[in-house]
Amino acid sequence: MSRFGWAYVDCDPQGSAAGPTGSIQFLTGAGFTSGNANLMWYTASGDATDGHSVSQNTLYVNGTISASNYHIENIAVIDSVGSTKFGNSNDDRHARTGSFEVVNAAGTMLFDVDNSTETTQVRGLKVLYTEVTNTKITASVPSYILGVSRTGSVEINIPAASTYGAGSILVVKDEVEARQGVHHILLTCSSGYTIDGEDKFILTGSMPSISLYSNGSNWFVF
Repeated sequence: MSRFGWAYVDCDPQGSAAGPTGSIQFLTGAGFTSGNANLMWYTASGDATDGHSVSQNTLYVNGTISASNYHIENIAVIDSVGSTKFGNSNDDRHARTGSFEVVNAAGTMLFDVDNSTETTQVRGLKVLYTEVTNTKITASVPSYILGVSRTGSVEINIPAASTYGAGSILVVKDEVEARQGVHHILLTCSSGYTIDGEDKFILTGSMPSISLYSNGSNWFVF
């Protein structure tokens, strides 16, 4: 004949979880946890936040946030310390709406785009300079200034105006102070394009220069 003794069952609620369904638990005391509707883990099928942790209040992070995709809405202030990087390939495009400015640590404006006047202001301008040392070259985008340092005759082929695009500027300058009279700088145009209606242009005289702009169809002197 079997005999059963008594058993003690501890019904102390210590160690039980609390808070609304789906709330992420946090320790409230020795052996006690609780949750809050401001920090939830949604698991409902079909919910837009299914499988996501959602904070309904301010979230403070002292460490690093690492994510494959980072989407932020309604940004008022971005306060960043150190270097940042946007994009990882040449076909990336980053669009902004409104005005834009770049200042140095002292607050001095270096670059400003004013959306109201549709103007751009820079504190200083540095463009691409290409030294010409060969007998014959073809200018290439994005060349801006071609400085001819070769002492003999030089031929520079000016690419199609459409290659540079409307509004582009190209400057050619003779840097040789004592270029002999038998030598010159010859500008030739790609087939079908002209400079002020001519298919070639010769720079002569004492250290001459020429400034060209493209309207997308042809080149013009200005």
